[in-house]
Amino acid sequence: MVIKNIGFLSFGHWAPSLRSGTRSASDALLQSIDLAIAAEELGADGAYFRVHHFASQLSSPFPLLAAIGARTSRIDIGTAVIDMRYENPLYMAEDAGSADLISGGRLQLGISRGSPEQVVEGYRYFGHVPAVGTDQADMAREHTRVFLEILKGEGFAQPNPRPMFANPPGLLRVEPHSNGLRERIWWGAGTRRTAEWAAEQGMNLMSSTLLSEDTGVPFHQLQAEQIELFRTAWTSSGHTRQPRVSVSRSIFPIVGDLDRSYFGREGGSQDQIGQIDGGVARFGKTYAAPPEQLIEQLAKDEAIANADTLLLTIPNQLGVDYCSHVLETILSDVAPALGWR
Repeated sequence: MVIKNIGFLSFGHWAPSLRSGTRSASDALLQSIDLAIAAEELGADGAYFRVHHFASQLSSPFPLLAAIGARTSRIDIGTAVIDMRYENPLYMAEDAGSADLISGGRLQLGISRGSPEQVVEGYRYFGHVPAVGTDQADMAREHTRVFLEILKGEGFAQPNPRPMFANPPGLLRVEPHSNGLRERIWWGAGTRRTAEWAAEQGMNLMSSTLLSEDTGVPFHQLQAEQIELFRTAWTSSGHTRQPRVSVSRSIFPIVGDLDRSYFGREGGSQDQIGQIDGGVARFGKTYAAPPEQLIEQLAKDEAIANADTLLLTIPNQLGVDYCSHVLETILSDVAPALGWR
């Protein structure tokens, strides 16, 4: 095991239910800020958020990331992941540049071609339609190509000869531009081949608790294979910097009655096989046990061993205090024994 960057990953659910501690969009946003502040105080390394459209979950990430960036000073802030089918790459580059500058260069932006949606072809409502002869995955990758190109900070737009404000010489770029952000873009890869593609594009790798393929081996071994293929492709592509690799896990230490009531039945969790977009997919298991058992179980997880960043999925509707408790217990009672701290 190697020292890890350890952060949380929130889907930002809310529900108008008496059983939910997050009953509105306002609750989800404000509690996300509070949890990021608490995570930094506890010594965690990152606050990451999933993006879903047409759902009672966090969707527009940049106002939230900018707010967290202004209220924290050390932790990474990021997404895991943004669905590029929905994005205007130029507008996104402006938003990302602003959030990164507000945070002092701490933005770690996870993007991907997207996951199954709440509505049929929801990206069309956002004004995005695949070009003739292409599909939605092609469109997401084209949006990504443009976005990555824009982040280089090179001018490309012809200036108006009679502008409202004086222009610098040459072609113009979108502003604000944040130097270094291009190296902090991650691709959420669902297969081994897309991990290789991400390496070829010079993006870091995000691998979650779901892979949209199954070879019959345990999830963590399939994910470890994906990571190894990514690193081999990275080296073959001639990139000079070291890439980052993250995996996400659901890990819940059982140290009291409240933990046991929430997650005690997850102790026998196993990998699951399912269907995503008409194909076979493998889902990773939930880890839930007393700290000493978690240490033994997690030491055998090959993918965690091969990643430099671990994102802990948190049950945000259980509230900031409980999620902080989970993070604190992992950081103090589990991570040091595994050499992550």
